[in-house]
Amino acid sequence: MSGHASYEFKNPVVRWIEERLPIFSTIRAQAVDFPTPRNLNYWWTFGGIAATMLVVQILTGIVLVMHYTPHVSMAFDSVEHIMRDVNYGWLLRWLHANGASFFFIAVYIHIFRGLYYGSYKAPREVLWMIGVLIFIAMMATAFMGYVLPWGQMSYWGAVVITNLFSAFPIIGETIVQWLWGGFSVGNPTLQRFFSLHYLLPFVLAALVFLHIWALHVVGNNNPDGIDVKSEEDTLPFHPYYTMKDLYAILVFFLVYLGFVFYSPWYLGHSINFAPANPLSTPAHIVPEWYFLPQYAMLRAIPDKLGGVLVMFSSLIILLFLPWLDTSKVRSNRYRPLGKIFFWLFVITCLTLGIAGSQPAEGAWLTVARIATAFYFAYFLVILPLLGKIERPKPMPASITEAVLSRH
Repeated sequence: MSGHASYEFKNPVVRWIEERLPIFSTIRAQAVDFPTPRNLNYWWTFGGIAATMLVVQILTGIVLVMHYTPHVSMAFDSVEHIMRDVNYGWLLRWLHANGASFFFIAVYIHIFRGLYYGSYKAPREVLWMIGVLIFIAMMATAFMGYVLPWGQMSYWGAVVITNLFSAFPIIGETIVQWLWGGFSVGNPTLQRFFSLHYLLPFVLAALVFLHIWALHVVGNNNPDGIDVKSEEDTLPFHPYYTMKDLYAILVFFLVYLGFVFYSPWYLGHSINFAPANPLSTPAHIVPEWYFLPQYAMLRAIPDKLGGVLVMFSSLIILLFLPWLDTSKVRSNRYRPLGKIFFWLFVITCLTLGIAGSQPAEGAWLTVARIATAFYFAYFLVILPLLGKIERPKPMPASITEAVLSRH
């Protein structure tokens, strides 16, 4: 972090520790006195919500692992054992399963907020790139976790996704065999995925720490996309934003717990209640909802290797966004054309999600191809051109002026 404050602690024990390890002053500087733009809205609370959901996933996962058996002949039964025999095992399982979906909801909103307000622009390029790496690591972790119950959709999802790597020339078959631990999806595959699923959340936690560190070096962006020019433009993080974040987290948790207690399998697939059967292929193999846009892109390309490259490129291209957007203005609040194309991009992503849930045939296949083309055109064509032809609206001279003009 960026040093520690000069605050004098009165407690003698705290002061003794502080002289040897300035941990309390660092916490105070970064979590209490940290200067934060005074115009942040509730869209900025989803970063804290996502971090809270990561903690929920790690804690519930640690307890679930105590009762789970990573073996193809026992994995499905061990999940049923958790649900039926472990005290509050059903609650832990539904918290973890639905927690993955709500973790993605928070992260997707966090990403689209960053896109709308230009939070990826200088000097926050590294902050944005770490966030993209967090998103990719989340997707890998979630996929491996979905395989662990060893139900029908879990098994066939593993078969389909791992087979994608065979499209790569020369090294493809080697990668697939390493993922499988043999020549088909089986017990070594399950054990590999279990091990990686347990490890990756701690990698995620490390990336989140770096993400927060990078944020505290360059400071928060804000809805107006204006740099902080004076102390009047900021407020201390506590109590103003700690209370705001806490309120948003509580509201978010009410919705999350509503699903946990009243509709725990609404976001899943009923076919996963059946044990994995390699001899019975489901009629329609569909991943979890948060993978559907990438799944639609994969199926939109008739060539297998082309589909895989497009799917991975849809994530990798986000790393280069700070340089693809050539506009000097950060926030779409002052970009009339940028705002229109942003909402078209949001509609495109939602359309890809719906198309990914449908069979890859007929009109839905055409829709997926058009949406995929627009997805890449947004980054490679539209954003670079908008920066050159768009005329932004006049911007306030400071954050304080922007706040006072609206109130």
